This record gives sequence, structure tokens and C-alpha cells, in this order.
Amino acid sequence: MILINVRFRPLPEYVENFRDLVDEFTRKTREEPGCIFFDWSRNTDDPNEYILIEAFHDDGAEAHVNSEHFRAATEMFPKILAETPQIINTLIEGKNGWDRMAEFQVG
Repeated sequence: MILINVRFRPLPEYVENFRDLVDEFTRKTREEPGCIFFDWSRNTDDPNEYILIEAFHDDGAEAHVNSEHFRAATEMFPKILAETPQIINTLIEGKNGWDRMAEFQVG
């Protein structure tokens, strides 16, 4: 599994409607066969920042970055962001999704 975390900082005029602006990109990415998850969150400590947590099967990320909707997003983002996003991109061998915490159980 390829796990990717990205921090986005929209320009002030796009902070409140950022999720609407990325909706098509999000929907089309989630439809990709290699996508495991593609989830946005707004930073509760800094509401001017959005965090994207995404995962792809090992062979899915290349198709994602070569897709038409990804190319369109790379043209859109520089127009609506205040800075280049920060990213962590990690390959986790043998993983294909979420696990349950081992430290405690609920129920």
C-alpha cells in the first residue's frame, strides 16, 4: 500500500469553499480501481489547513498521477493555494487497508 498524507493551505478566499473546489477531483480519485481511501479533514488546530489522507494499492498510484483529473488538479491547485503542499509518501509492504488498534479493545 502507498500511504500519502498531504497538508494543503488554501488562499484566504478559498478556505471556506475548498472542499467544494476539490470535490470533482475527490470523487474521480475515489472511483479509481487502485484507490483504497481518499479522505479530507480540516485541521481543528488551524482551520486554514486541510489534510488529505490517501492510500493506493502499490500499482494504483501511477495510474492516479497520470489520470486526467490529477492533471486538472495540478493546474487548479497553484491558483487556489497559498503555498506548495507538504507531503509524506510511504510504501508499506503487505498492507492493503486499516487495522484495529492492538493497545485496547472497545465493546
